[in-house]
Amino acid sequence: MAFKVLFMAHSPDADPDKHNWILETGMYKLFVVFVKNQNQAIEISKKLAEDENIDSILLCPGFTHKGVAEIVDATGGKVAVSVARGDGPSSRISAEARKREGWMK
Repeated sequence: MAFKVLFMAHSPDADPDKHNWILETGMYKLFVVFVKNQNQAIEISKKLAEDENIDSILLCPGFTHKGVAEIVDATGGKVAVSVARGDGPSSRISAEARKREGWMK
């Protein structure tokens, strides 16, 4: 049986039906899904918690504390939910790159 993890990230042009991937080794199964908004994130989290019995969700830094709490609630508190956060300089570099690529309009 594999340890099952969902990595979810925001992207303004995301379509979760197209922008997803699964990688697995036998002992580890990683679901990667890009979402456009919080509603999609909640829907994907619920679906994978129910259909795949995922063990953990790792969220990109763009998720707010409230958004994280909504995902915890949506999965019934039965899935570990973590957020990848960087330090101040890393956050500024990342924000500049997203701005350069047109994420902030």
